[in-house]
Amino acid sequence: MSGVPTLEELRHEVALLHRELTRYGLVSWTAGNVSARVPGEDLMVIKPSGVSYDELSAESIVVCDLHGALVEGDLRPSSDTAAHAYVYRHLPEVGGVAHTHSPYATAWAARGEPIPCVLTMIADEFGGDIPVGPFALIGDDSIGQGIVETLRGSRSPAVLMRNHGPFTVGPDARAAVKAAVLLEDVARTVHFAHQLGTPDTIDKQHVDHLYARYQNVYGQ
Repeated sequence: MSGVPTLEELRHEVALLHRELTRYGLVSWTAGNVSARVPGEDLMVIKPSGVSYDELSAESIVVCDLHGALVEGDLRPSSDTAAHAYVYRHLPEVGGVAHTHSPYATAWAARGEPIPCVLTMIADEFGGDIPVGPFALIGDDSIGQGIVETLRGSRSPAVLMRNHGPFTVGPDARAAVKAAVLLEDVARTVHFAHQLGTPDTIDKQHVDHLYARYQNVYGQ
């Protein structure tokens, strides 16, 4: 998409991005979701609850306000809608949110243990250790509060919600999904490293350099 995406373009993109969750093995059954903020409006688009990824289309993606109320669509929004909405209300720089239960990242969340910055990829994408957020129950915006409280003190676009799983954010939905893919990759690699011993963390000055280079210079 070029320029500011329309509502229909966002619904189409979010439907397609759910295929990336299955492509990279980040979700099982229907346990995961992607949302996007609608630029210039107090609206978001998000996956409907319990709908198979194979059945998702632009028409099935629902539109909600930033308090989670359904605005447009025939299906019930995701059970994580209140969390996504809270993030959009309190982090204006966030344009996309993704949630998965990818196995390695979720294993770190189950242990309540941050993923240490022992790889250049972690420094590049996450800017340091990947933090753990508090335990919170689904059903209201408690999870959203935990996400915001944790990410406000971190450069990381990912948070491991304790005993639950990862949430990732980005300037748009695609960036949030990319962060979810890279999160699972580094969570797996650092798990393997721990089986061999204690991996060395990267010095903060090098982390800062790597993060700045990747965020501002890398790519086209």
